[in-house]
Amino acid sequence: MNEKKIIEPKGVTFVDNSEEVQYKKIVQLKNVAKSFDGEIILDHINLDVHEKEFMTLLGPSGCGKTTTLRIIAGFVTPDTGDVMFDDVKINDVPPYKRHVNTVFQKYALFPHLNVYENIAFALRLNKVSEEEIYKRVEEMLAMVNLRGFEKRDVNLLSGGQQQRVAIARALINNPKVLLLDEPLGALDLKLRKDMQNELKNIQRRTGITFIYVTHDQEEALSMSDTVVVMADGKIQQIGTPTDIYNEPQNAFVADFIGESNIIDGVMLDDYRVRFSGHEFECLDKGFDKNEPVDVVVRPEDVDVVEEGKGMLVGTVTSVTFKGVHYEIIVSIKDFKWMIQSTDYVEPNKKIGIYIEPDAIHIMKKSEYSNMFGDYSSFSDELERLSDTTEEDE
Repeated sequence: MNEKKIIEPKGVTFVDNSEEVQYKKIVQLKNVAKSFDGEIILDHINLDVHEKEFMTLLGPSGCGKTTTLRIIAGFVTPDTGDVMFDDVKINDVPPYKRHVNTVFQKYALFPHLNVYENIAFALRLNKVSEEEIYKRVEEMLAMVNLRGFEKRDVNLLSGGQQQRVAIARALINNPKVLLLDEPLGALDLKLRKDMQNELKNIQRRTGITFIYVTHDQEEALSMSDTVVVMADGKIQQIGTPTDIYNEPQNAFVADFIGESNIIDGVMLDDYRVRFSGHEFECLDKGFDKNEPVDVVVRPEDVDVVEEGKGMLVGTVTSVTFKGVHYEIIVSIKDFKWMIQSTDYVEPNKKIGIYIEPDAIHIMKKSEYSNMFGDYSSFSDELERLSDTTEEDE
């Protein structure tokens, strides 16, 4: 039997034996704006969220991601614009009447109720029968790996266990959308990574749309079908994790999603760019001839070679061991490059660097140009720390 593909939104696919399905839009924000005390928090954003999608709103503090989530939940009303759910405007629909539930960083469990009763709470409010409550609570306990914890005092649970209870409580009444506002922020690193996998598995099993808020780039890239990068109340880019990382649309996205060397360049022609005093082949086209551009080269895509074999030549200013690689800062024509290499290079040594065409990404100039990508402050800080240490000795 031939397997057919279910096409997930934004390029994510699952294999299934059913016919091809394009998942419909379940939540839409149309030209939504919000200000607090005269400060613009959301600047007329437009966003479509699809059924069965794991979407992450990613950005620094103050970018508007949590306000976006709260508008979808109904806790905040937009100043202008429409919030649509299944093509119905819900601006004035109160939170408890929306088909969404929210899991916060502070889980807000009921301290006087045990695990079972915390999870069953919403069903009791809706006067569901005891038989049905028992069945659904047991299903939730199995899903979040908490079987045997039914009578446990929630105050005696670990942070990860409390989070699982909060997720089970939010899922038990089968919301169409689950909103998660940095729910892993209070967990230690190892537990956080374990719960990232757990959340993704739960989302896949239930088929519920997840809208997740975080400022952690690695978390967003590892969990999401779709990443929405936000800054200054605006959506900077929407795409798959691979697209966001490999094809950033501006200097902010390139810098925020991983490390990047962002250099001023000039697009000489299709597939030809000049930066740092050298002409390079690239894979980009469609720019004006001699158009000023931002050039992005990821640190892991730079090859260290002998001085005479390099496209560019620079002096190593600092080397930091990072466990799986060395982080090397190299001064090239007064610009500090970051290179990640498994090979050690001595400080103050002159080296060459070699860059393949597919390692070069060209972006149009934006308001974020010249704000990121030069590691001079990083290098200077290391040098100052080194000087301080020598003085102390």
